[in-house]
Amino acid sequence: MVDAALPSFVVAGEALTDMIVDEDRGQHWTSQVGGSGWNVARVMAGLDVPTAFAGAISTDVFGEALWQASTEARLDLRFLQRLPKAPLLAVVHRRSPPSYFFIGSDSADLHFDPAQLPAGWMGQARWVHFGGISLAREPLAGKLVALAQTLKDAGVRISYDPNFRKLMDAGYDSTLRRMAGLADVIKVSDEDLAGLFRTFDVDAALATLRSWNPEAICLYTRGEAGAELHIGAQRWSAPAVPVTVADTVGAGDASIAGLLYSLMRKPLDTPEEHLRFAVAAGAAACQGHGATPPSLAAIRQLL
Repeated sequence: MVDAALPSFVVAGEALTDMIVDEDRGQHWTSQVGGSGWNVARVMAGLDVPTAFAGAISTDVFGEALWQASTEARLDLRFLQRLPKAPLLAVVHRRSPPSYFFIGSDSADLHFDPAQLPAGWMGQARWVHFGGISLAREPLAGKLVALAQTLKDAGVRISYDPNFRKLMDAGYDSTLRRMAGLADVIKVSDEDLAGLFRTFDVDAALATLRSWNPEAICLYTRGEAGAELHIGAQRWSAPAVPVTVADTVGAGDASIAGLLYSLMRKPLDTPEEHLRFAVAAGAAACQGHGATPPSLAAIRQLL
């Protein structure tokens, strides 16, 4: 029997720990829970959408922090697997400009097993979100691409945010094209396009990406220049929302979560209204330090 309490929104990917250098104090470090997809899951849960993060974390102190933060975010913990493997770490050894590398050659995230997810979950899920470095790290990437195809075949809607990182080199190109083709919603930034297509001509890169799946809704974020929403041959633009910025960590994750929330909860809204909500969600996330999920009240205040 299918559990009626299974979540309607699921994120599949990696949760990790950011190890961030304090440049003012030399080799002093702080740790923060994070991960692009995991941040999206927390935002959606904070907007009262029944949400799960499907991934694997370690059983050590870093995994425990992610487990506790997932609990506090009200994520469905039945989807979060804990394994006696090493944690996945993102080492940010320079903050301006950001410079980082990842540690986790045999970390827990790579051993995630989709077959261990709760029975009947696909029948309850309305949306499943993919992206981040999980799709650039084998064997996890292959498992997630196969899962995305299975979900697509079952009629579940797919969203995809590649969230470019340096390990997404030419070897990632086939995954980029495959996931773009499967997605109902694609989120990409100008920085993503430059990195993924290894070009300064981001307009041409966006055109190529959209040519792979012209019917997909595409959220294109441009930082202070605002954002665009592309559906078929139509395009809508919205300016950035002026806010006092604490930092921009998690703003992109909040913007795609905002768009998906608007599409799920307000299906009769116009594309322009969906876009404005996404931009406001990203701006609201900038008002807090770190990847702070914005509240619905904070987003509405900016609209």
